[in-house]
Amino acid sequence: MTLPAWLTAVTFNDDGLIPAIAQDHQTGRILMMAWMNAEALQLTAQTQTAVYFSRSRAKLWHKGESSGHTQTVHDIRLDCDADVIVLSVTQAGGIACHTGRESCFYQRLDLSGQTPEWQTVDKVLKDPADIYHSHKSTNDTYETENTGANTDSTDMSQSQSDIAQAQVDKASVLQQLDSVLAERKQADADSSYVASLYAKGLNKILEKVGEESTESIIAAKDFANCDESTDKASYDEARHELIYEVADVWFHTLVGLAWFDIESDAVLNELGRRFGLSGIDEKAAR
Repeated sequence: MTLPAWLTAVTFNDDGLIPAIAQDHQTGRILMMAWMNAEALQLTAQTQTAVYFSRSRAKLWHKGESSGHTQTVHDIRLDCDADVIVLSVTQAGGIACHTGRESCFYQRLDLSGQTPEWQTVDKVLKDPADIYHSHKSTNDTYETENTGANTDSTDMSQSQSDIAQAQVDKASVLQQLDSVLAERKQADADSSYVASLYAKGLNKILEKVGEESTESIIAAKDFANCDESTDKASYDEARHELIYEVADVWFHTLVGLAWFDIESDAVLNELGRRFGLSGIDEKAAR
């Protein structure tokens, strides 16, 4: 792929990455640092929303896909050595960090005592469990940033009507996705992640299905090696990772079905047909 001239001026490291610092457009505060590859930087410039590259998952992630805390990009700057990017952004929700804080840089080194100590100086604006466990999104991409969410918590003051509405939303999420995917098929390739997949064609979509399937297998094996009794935090993180990766598989499979104008109801109907049937007999009848 031939890169545009402006992108060839950027110095990426040996892994094809460049550090990107997000800075609040109004206050100038440093919000976070992440990595970009050429594709992420190009998408950021095209969409004017922050797109990063996850080194752990080796894939793009659109900031805010899981949390809703997207970043609108107003300005992109390159340093004198052309190897660091600074984004001037408006942070949706005022929260950039997966811990629920405004900034990822919430620890300050206190030099007033005999021994320097790190101190947490920023308060949590929203419980990560509320951000990541209850955020319902019909976006066409899934965030790959490390959420680091705490164990789930429930707001006991939530009304019964709110709970009922959440159940309705979950029950209809596949139908909502069907609608979004149908729209993305007609959209400009630069307008969204899924629209870009459709523009690249079926082989690219199937490649993503295979990639996400592999990642879900790895996540399952990692989870199988976790022991809740000895390391609850690692166990919870691995469990969340498995759920997340399986959701990616489901999502990209739906993208593939939509390529053929097949809606999710067709698969649900097939699963419904199989109730009460012997799996052995079903397999033999194929």
